[in-house]
Amino acid sequence: MLCATSRFLAATALRAQPRGRGPAPRCRRRELHFPGHPELPLCDFLTGQLGRPSVPAGRRAILRRGRMPPAVGGGLAGSELRVRRGRCGSQAARAVGPDVAVEAAARSHKRPAPGSRHFEAAGRWALLALVTLLSFATRFHRLDEPPHICWDETHFGKMGSYYINRTFFFDVHPPLGKMLIGLAGYLSGYDGTFSFQKPGDKYEHHNYMGMRGFCASLGSLLVPFAYLTVLELSKSLPAALLTAALLTFDTGCLTLSQYILLDPILMFFIMAAMLSMVKYNSCADRPFSAPWWFWLSLTGINLAGALGVKFVGLFIIVQVGWNTISDLWHLFGDLSLSLVTVGKHLTARILCLIVLPLALYTATYAVHFMVLNKSGPGDGFFSSAFQARLSGNNLHNASIPEHLAYGSVITVKNLRMAIGYLHSHRHLYPEGVGARQQQVTTYLHKDYNNLWIIKKHNTNSDPLDPSFPVEFVRHGDIIRLEHKETSRNLHSHYHEAPLTRKHYQVTGYGINGTGDSNDFWRIEVVNRKFGNRIKVLRSRIRFIHLVTGCVLGSSGKVLPKWGWEQLEVTCTPYLKETLNSIWNVEDHINPKLPNISLDVLQPSFPEILLESHMVMIRGNNGLKPKDNEFTSKPWHWPINYQGLRFSGINDTDFRVYLLGNPVVWWLNLLSIALYLLSGSIIAVAMQRGARLPPEVEGLSQVLLRGGGQLLLGWTLHYFPFFLMGRILYFHHYFPAMLFSSMLTGVLWDTLLRLCAWSLASSSLARGIHAVGIVSLLLGAAYSFYLFHPLAYGMVGPLAQDPRSPMAGLRWLESWDF
Repeated sequence: MLCATSRFLAATALRAQPRGRGPAPRCRRRELHFPGHPELPLCDFLTGQLGRPSVPAGRRAILRRGRMPPAVGGGLAGSELRVRRGRCGSQAARAVGPDVAVEAAARSHKRPAPGSRHFEAAGRWALLALVTLLSFATRFHRLDEPPHICWDETHFGKMGSYYINRTFFFDVHPPLGKMLIGLAGYLSGYDGTFSFQKPGDKYEHHNYMGMRGFCASLGSLLVPFAYLTVLELSKSLPAALLTAALLTFDTGCLTLSQYILLDPILMFFIMAAMLSMVKYNSCADRPFSAPWWFWLSLTGINLAGALGVKFVGLFIIVQVGWNTISDLWHLFGDLSLSLVTVGKHLTARILCLIVLPLALYTATYAVHFMVLNKSGPGDGFFSSAFQARLSGNNLHNASIPEHLAYGSVITVKNLRMAIGYLHSHRHLYPEGVGARQQQVTTYLHKDYNNLWIIKKHNTNSDPLDPSFPVEFVRHGDIIRLEHKETSRNLHSHYHEAPLTRKHYQVTGYGINGTGDSNDFWRIEVVNRKFGNRIKVLRSRIRFIHLVTGCVLGSSGKVLPKWGWEQLEVTCTPYLKETLNSIWNVEDHINPKLPNISLDVLQPSFPEILLESHMVMIRGNNGLKPKDNEFTSKPWHWPINYQGLRFSGINDTDFRVYLLGNPVVWWLNLLSIALYLLSGSIIAVAMQRGARLPPEVEGLSQVLLRGGGQLLLGWTLHYFPFFLMGRILYFHHYFPAMLFSSMLTGVLWDTLLRLCAWSLASSSLARGIHAVGIVSLLLGAAYSFYLFHPLAYGMVGPLAQDPRSPMAGLRWLESWDF
């Protein structure tokens, strides 16, 4: 496996000489050159404008020995091409002397036959079509099975229905992916009436194939995108073919692509951004040309798409940003370019990679809020002013009393986003959790158990009695809040809160409004900005417990199942003003008071945009593992330690299990280790000034530059998950897996070429390279044949039964299929 590396070390030790330190001349453009032949630009070589270059006698002997296998499709190995930036000549050309350069320049070049060029181009297009066709065939095979909800289809299918019905909802991810799912369902005839209640529910007569087909189409395009990306980075068809095979025959990528999920949409935009980035890099010698502008703009569009589906899209934005900064730094160092030209390059990238993506990303939210204009299950996550814009919400076009009065029925909402309404219900705290009294929580949805009656602390008379005058609630008043449904008072005492230590428990206490002095609260307007009266929606208020001096608030922590997984309410003895302890009155019912319109409270679009992002960020941070909920660790993912059950558990169920093809995944893991080893050896040798053979130097440049881009992509899409405190699942690794598969294709093609060059003559060299590539292709295909029932589904005996299609294939105990 490391034969090429050993040979390379020996050559390095014998040939290492210090480099000359003299200044190198600069030229006005960057060109790709064939190794050892600086007189032959890559653009001319690829387009057939020049024939085979004349080479010095010594180099001719090397080429006649044929120590490098040609790339598929004829011609010289594409991976032997390397980048020469800002040089009028190459070190190799200067090393063989001026006479050789003159001789090479004076030779005439033979033009390849036009028919041969057309045949090569047709072959490349046919190969791309074959790769694409195979990808679509594997993803669309048995797409309609199972005809019931699988795993997270219950979430994202339901959200697609919400778009069709224009019903507002909340999700922790940006809206683009769900909008596209809803659009696909709408265009394919789905009417949005299926409830998507839980996994296992049958679709029956509802048309779900449009949404699955849309996701499968984008998942299928990952393979040709990866193929073209590797081909652009390595100029090697075998490397591109190997990459395409690894992704086509990966059971995990196939499974994720066949269901109504965000993952295939996210990966589509990530791979599209990567492809368009390497394409505009390849146009660096033609800046400001039409192709250059096209690929640069398309990169920005794809960045907006990736971020618009999930915040994971930030990782590909970082990669493109790093590539852009590096490119601009090289341009700034090219003294042949004027500062005006460098400024134009900077402006073009700002417009295409910052302004354009931000505009498109913002536009997706504009469409999102325009379509979802009806009240729905997501209302409670947002502020009262936001809810006033939703048709069907009780605040929309509503008129309510402006000032709070005794006897009013109100809802009290916490000002920290995604905390919700002060809530109680008839269930008691369990034994051992403070006093066994009625639970008080916060709840994110509209509910009758959110209603409270505001009363005086020292009387039980009915303030709504027509014989009593209206008495407004004022800053500093001592009040009681009586829960309307259970007639228990909001209460606190010195018992410890259920989850937050050093905070006091808050309960519902008393019978028909009769309790004790621990039911008394002082209501205060923060900063008293609105005078003495309490204004609905506008006044920011706090509730100070009269006996203990603590402040009513919500910790935001999720209670266990005994608390219905609602959020904990506590009374904190720390009087610091935070949003957790600040509330506002939202709903207000009092027949004795005049009403005012709430239209003036509707927020502007920038305010809505900011609020929605704050709610999403808080929602993401709040995704913590629940009791007995399946989760996984990031270190599990590259080793394929444990999969994820999509559907079914018993031998009578239709079972689908998300697990990567183990041969592909373990090969990718080995390839990352080999790349780090071989890349480090080559980088150290080149830094020490080793004089490498042209073939080795060309392959080394491909490995370091192309492979380095892919390793960076894998790193950015994997290691940040170690820093996240939210709940994580196996499917979060798949964007990183795309990059590791592309790196595997580049690495093994390069290593096999190096082995062939160092060990064999021309005919045997071709055989070594071909046998190596074909062996890897067949290994990936055969392992897919073994494990494909996991992706396509199976019914019948479980894996431990000899009659099962997975019998003997449970290679790790942690695989629970």
